[in-house]
Amino acid sequence: ARFIGRGRTLRNALAIQGASLSNTSGTVLDPIFSIRRRVSVAPGARVSVAFWTVVADSRAGALAHCEPLRSLDAPERTLKAAAGQASNEHQRLGIDGAQAEAFQRLVGPLLYAESAWRASTDVLERASGGAPVLWTAGISGDRPIVLVRVGSGAVIERVSDVLKAQTYWRSKRLGIDVVVLNTAAKRAAGRLQSELQALAQTQTREFEADSDGAKASVFALHDNEISDALRDGLLAAARVVLYADDDERNAAASRGGASRSATATLKPAGTKSSPSTHRTNTRAATAAAAESLEFYNGLGGFAQGGREYAITLDDDHCTPMPWINVISNPSFGFIVSAEGGGYTWSINSQQNPLTPWPNDPVSDTPHEVVYLRDEDSGEVWSATASPIRVPDVKYGVHHGKGYSRFEHTAYGVEVALLQFVPLDDSIKLSRLRLFNRSGRTRRLSITAYVEWALGPNGTTPAPFVVTSIDAATGALFARNAWRAEFVERIAFLDLGGRQSSHTGDRAGFLGRQGSVERPAALRSGAPLSGTAGAGIDPCGALQTRIELATNAEIEILILLGDAASPADTQALIKEYRAADLDAVLPEVTGHWGDLLNTVQVRTPDRALDILLNDWLLYQTLSCRVWARSAYYQSSGAYGFRDQLQDVMALAVARPDIAREHLLRSASRQFAEGDVQHWWLPPGGQGVRTTMTDDRVWLPYVATQYIGVTGEAAVLDEQVHFIEGEPLKDDQHEAFFTPSITRKKAS
Repeated sequence: ARFIGRGRTLRNALAIQGASLSNTSGTVLDPIFSIRRRVSVAPGARVSVAFWTVVADSRAGALAHCEPLRSLDAPERTLKAAAGQASNEHQRLGIDGAQAEAFQRLVGPLLYAESAWRASTDVLERASGGAPVLWTAGISGDRPIVLVRVGSGAVIERVSDVLKAQTYWRSKRLGIDVVVLNTAAKRAAGRLQSELQALAQTQTREFEADSDGAKASVFALHDNEISDALRDGLLAAARVVLYADDDERNAAASRGGASRSATATLKPAGTKSSPSTHRTNTRAATAAAAESLEFYNGLGGFAQGGREYAITLDDDHCTPMPWINVISNPSFGFIVSAEGGGYTWSINSQQNPLTPWPNDPVSDTPHEVVYLRDEDSGEVWSATASPIRVPDVKYGVHHGKGYSRFEHTAYGVEVALLQFVPLDDSIKLSRLRLFNRSGRTRRLSITAYVEWALGPNGTTPAPFVVTSIDAATGALFARNAWRAEFVERIAFLDLGGRQSSHTGDRAGFLGRQGSVERPAALRSGAPLSGTAGAGIDPCGALQTRIELATNAEIEILILLGDAASPADTQALIKEYRAADLDAVLPEVTGHWGDLLNTVQVRTPDRALDILLNDWLLYQTLSCRVWARSAYYQSSGAYGFRDQLQDVMALAVARPDIAREHLLRSASRQFAEGDVQHWWLPPGGQGVRTTMTDDRVWLPYVATQYIGVTGEAAVLDEQVHFIEGEPLKDDQHEAFFTPSITRKKAS
């Protein structure tokens, strides 16, 4: 936080713009190392500075490593020793320097899924099911995969070269799984399979004998003996697909794939192909409201009798930490910070984020942005204070119950962005209003941009996300069928049908080493590229162009959400394109008003009144019960103890929700008498533990619920036990996916 600075990135870090390092260490939320040495360089002189990163298994060991590095010749000695060690390692592995260099070059595609090395786009679009598909062949899917297709024994040496590469990577602590797929004709397939299995067994024995390297596995599969689903899954999951046979390699190249040979050089034999794309031809702050804020702290305070929290940002000022609003309904929601950061999810905030969970309280870089561009001057800015903040402009932010509103005036255009979700549907509504106060006609473009997630937090789903333009609505669709859950769901981005150009290519939109602060696609007045499909770095970007007369106002609707099928997605988009938002929003605010007005207190402490009457109950339901997400943690899970405690607060205002969760918790009991400590809906996977205090909360909360509501019939409800492998005597916890049994629990 001190080095980068709140709201900044490494591109404009405070420490590089003149700020001194703090000379402190210790326990902090977001730790780094940074050291600095100042030097003076005379004309014609040369100064050398060496920075060392040292790792050891103890403090004393690290200090011992540091001591010999203080001499002036230490860098040269270390490089020389490293070269000698590498030479010895190459000799031990039976490779030369050229091969080692080729193996190193392939690390990039293995870690970052370069499209030129992957399967064709039709395979990427076809594969579905995620890692469980690979499990049928004993492949975990936890490590990057190299898939080698081999059709004859004449090229068996090329397979050996790939196994040498695997051994080399393993020696560098990089675990890579190699899958060799036997594609030979029937008469030759049996003999080739025996040879391949022998190679795999030899490699496995060597790995078992040398336990010092990273975990890695080898699999020899017969193409005629695996299912279509597994074949497609292997091709989609593999970061690198190699062809041992020249004929098959050339045939793949003629179909539009990359020409890759599993030779000792491990590099494409021809020019890398571009990812197949789908193109469509398309036609081309005001300060916070002037009211007295309660408990104003210099940045914000409570407004409208405590029902809103109003924040004012200007110049480089940010809130000390992301000041967020958690906006949700029972199955959908989003988080948004005062600067505009946050993310959106559907069904489960951890398992099915539509855009990436930020988890960065320092930079708070947004993954959903609304850009504005003056087509005459070329000025580009954003509807929120981040990522592009206009100097000397005041940004007003209002976090309310079920909505957040952002306001500012820049370049003569008054901007107001209102964001909320309906009570039931899986859609985020962003209403952008622009008012021209400049005294002249303005030609503007509005671009909505999102970075897709579509996979559990902490995973890398981008290589499997496929984007497309829906022919029926013109909306941009995105899906990730390569996962175990949410396979059929379709995410979408729409500009209320006003979009005139689009792209699903993040690399093309941001530019090489680009960022959301300076997207390359908005530097000129050209329409977006029209790129979409599989095998690209995915995003969603839609653009429309408007002409706004003096003192004229325009409203643009931005829709972001998902649904269970293409037909459901189209229906949802059409419904909200035609919806009266002035009717939808009062339904949301009315829902929260009814909930919060059930009980109102008046005490001598105004701060206590504001918390009790508004914010604590709102956050309990929106954040704790429905979203189960925030910046610090986005578990998406129900905790047996946690949410039972939470719903106690709802027994008066929303007894139906408290009752529903009592039954939900009752269904997480084991017949042996213990309970599931936490679980992830909708699948129910979670953790079984030896913790005993969880069990106390179900009868305690049930008693409290009956005492408050007078409804004892809940005790007559019957739900299933869950059944799982009991913990062993030496186990404190175990992860499992429970199955429902026919036993009853009352």
